[in-house]
Amino acid sequence: MNSENGGQNRNDLQRQAAAAIARKKVLAAYADSAKKAADKARNDNARLKDESITPKINSESWKKYHSAWQDYYQKYYSEYYSRAAQNYIAKERLKDAREKAEEEEILSSLTKSSAKVKNETGLSLGTGITGEESAYESADSIKAKLRRKIRKKATDSAKISRRRRRLIPLLAGVAVTLLVLFLQYNRLIFAPIMAYVSPGNAPASGIEAIDPTITQSVSPDPRLIIPKLNIDVPVHFGISLSEVMSSMNYGVAHYRIAGASAYPGEIGNTVITGHSAGDIYSSNQYKYIFSGLERLEDGDLIYINYNSVRYTYRVVKKEVVEPTNVAALVVETDKPLLTLVTCTPLGTSRYRLLVTAEQIAPNYGDADTAEDLPTVDQNVDSEMPSNEPSFFEGIWNWLTGN
Repeated sequence: MNSENGGQNRNDLQRQAAAAIARKKVLAAYADSAKKAADKARNDNARLKDESITPKINSESWKKYHSAWQDYYQKYYSEYYSRAAQNYIAKERLKDAREKAEEEEILSSLTKSSAKVKNETGLSLGTGITGEESAYESADSIKAKLRRKIRKKATDSAKISRRRRRLIPLLAGVAVTLLVLFLQYNRLIFAPIMAYVSPGNAPASGIEAIDPTITQSVSPDPRLIIPKLNIDVPVHFGISLSEVMSSMNYGVAHYRIAGASAYPGEIGNTVITGHSAGDIYSSNQYKYIFSGLERLEDGDLIYINYNSVRYTYRVVKKEVVEPTNVAALVVETDKPLLTLVTCTPLGTSRYRLLVTAEQIAPNYGDADTAEDLPTVDQNVDSEMPSNEPSFFEGIWNWLTGN
């Protein structure tokens, strides 16, 4: 050790000098490398500034890019579906394993029960029944129970089916009965309603009472007008008895019989008949035309246009008679009378309602007396006209040819 050198020998000093030289070389190399890297970065930046911002992509590069993405997606989806298939297979295996475990558990319970039966019966009583035979018997008993349960369910299901099959004809019968009742009796429901609905298909304010003292020229078309009931309907005059029913499909009809054959303005009884009810499905638009006739009271006005003259009548009487009491229409009178005839009660043809009115205009002082029907036409009907035939009446008329 040399005291002049701080206690270090010559070799230590040489090593230190060599280390210092090495550090200098490393630092110099690092500085040179850093300078080269900085120069390269500057050169790269300059080159990037000179180049265009939008890169140039040729078709070959695009194809490679597209192919790479296709490969990626194909690999991705193949892996996805592969994993899904593996999961499905694993679930199925787990399901099979569970079912197998349940079967083994059932077999184990059967074995235990057979062993118990063997210990409690076979061995103690000395019957000679083996455990295997006991197990078979236990299994057979379980099968028998299952058969009984299945048979009971099948029997219950058959009973329910039989009940339902019994209900089908019953429901069909009820439906048919209701349909027949509706076809036969629907007029009982709708006729009272239509009695308060405008039967003449005119606005409610379209017909007003007319001053009978004022003479007006009217259309030559024969019409019956009842302001209170909002009725304005065609009248068919000069028809035979056989045409009365068919004429009531197009309005109201003049019903001429011996002793009651007058026309408007003649001294005698002018009889006009119309329907008060019909089936709702009937095409006759005048089937409810006289449905409100029972609402007329003494003093109400009725008008008839005939031969371009308007005749005014005032109601004086109402009565209900049997359909066969045709003689009630034959009245001894020295005045022109008007009698309106329809069926009552509403919806039926049981009775006939007669509404009688006297002519108050024009003056009938010089009126002619109505000529009675010739002898050949004096075969008075045995019954006054009625409403349209009901459902069963129509069937009966068809069967009998009436």
